[in-house]
Amino acid sequence: MIQTPENDPPCGLTVLSLLSILTGLVAGAICGSFRLLLEWSEGLRTAFALGPWHGFPAGLLLILASSLASFLAALMVRRLAPLASGSGIPHVEAVLAGSTTPASAGLIPVKFVGGLLAIGGGLALGREGPSVQMGASAANTIGRVLRLGRSDCRVLLAAGAGAGLATAFNAPGAGAIFVLEELVGRFEARTVCSALGASVSAILVARAMLGGNPDFMVSVGPAVIDVSTQLLFLLTGLAMGVLSVLYNRTVLTTLRFAEGLPVGVETRAALIGALAGVVVWLTPHLAGGGDWLTQSAINGTIAWSVISGLFVLRLALGALSYAAATPGGLFAPMLALGALAGLGCGDIAHVLEPRLAGDTAPFVIVGMAAMFAGSVRAPLTGIILVTEMTNATSLLLPLLSGSFAAMLVADGMQEAPIYEALRNRAAVAKR
Repeated sequence: MIQTPENDPPCGLTVLSLLSILTGLVAGAICGSFRLLLEWSEGLRTAFALGPWHGFPAGLLLILASSLASFLAALMVRRLAPLASGSGIPHVEAVLAGSTTPASAGLIPVKFVGGLLAIGGGLALGREGPSVQMGASAANTIGRVLRLGRSDCRVLLAAGAGAGLATAFNAPGAGAIFVLEELVGRFEARTVCSALGASVSAILVARAMLGGNPDFMVSVGPAVIDVSTQLLFLLTGLAMGVLSVLYNRTVLTTLRFAEGLPVGVETRAALIGALAGVVVWLTPHLAGGGDWLTQSAINGTIAWSVISGLFVLRLALGALSYAAATPGGLFAPMLALGALAGLGCGDIAHVLEPRLAGDTAPFVIVGMAAMFAGSVRAPLTGIILVTEMTNATSLLLPLLSGSFAAMLVADGMQEAPIYEALRNRAAVAKR
């Protein structure tokens, strides 16, 4: 439980809202700096891979660098802050459920530096997991310093986590909805107001550092949604539901396999980092969080003949990367897979319905949201997140139907949401 005074009366809504603004400013500064440095490191990695280290044997240095970065990230986590391993979102959810204690402020530098090393080194991990956990830790520290009561600290911690997600994807609405839909699972005035205040203030800081453009550039005109096209989006959602189950099971199976290997955590991370280094060397754009793949899928510049191969490669690399036990999340790699699969569905849809005139971007966007809905089981967060990341506001009906279909399939296959499954694994491991 949160170590704060138990009998202190809760703060009023106005005071708590003002504190949420402070929390958002701090979270925005931390997570905005993290994203800025991560973009710089990924750009540098790609420039080296395409330039002086592109040939043999110089390219072997990329493999060594990625392996060493993963090794150091795993070493930092194990020795300094074990709770910094992986996404961090399951731990935040467990804290909010009252089943574990929050991380100390010492987690923030480990998550920050470890995330830069792991993701910047080429592991297929997302920036949102570290951002969410760092935002939550910063909020918890503020609550402890101000000696807030337990309920106030819990609300502030949730708001800080949402501010981290908002900063990671330049998506304040998704950050606030993520708090309500996924982290606390209920709508109440104190939580709503705090989540909004923290997300908005975090975004103001982050946009001052990073700019205000959406993450992906999309040119989608007003959607023509008749019965036949809507059916195609629904079928896309059904396919995403199956693939989201495949994604969840691949991640969990890979974790079990990796943890059974007769090697230490750091050695395991180094080996996985070396594999990521091979990808960095040979196809640098396919490494890291996957933003290049997502943008390419939106642009429709990926040939249909390589979509399945890219999907399998990123699925395997993402699951292995998460098994490295370094800081890094699942959202961004998951969205990249949804974009690839959505592009494939779009190509098929245009064979079935030529009137769509070759525009696959709507199917890519629906694929992203539906993949998220099926895997995380938080459809509102996924819809708002993808809409804010792409500024594709005309696709609300396709996004709703695709997310509904994906959730229907995932639940029908009796697959637990990914963060619930990871949280349950952590609880079993503690026994």
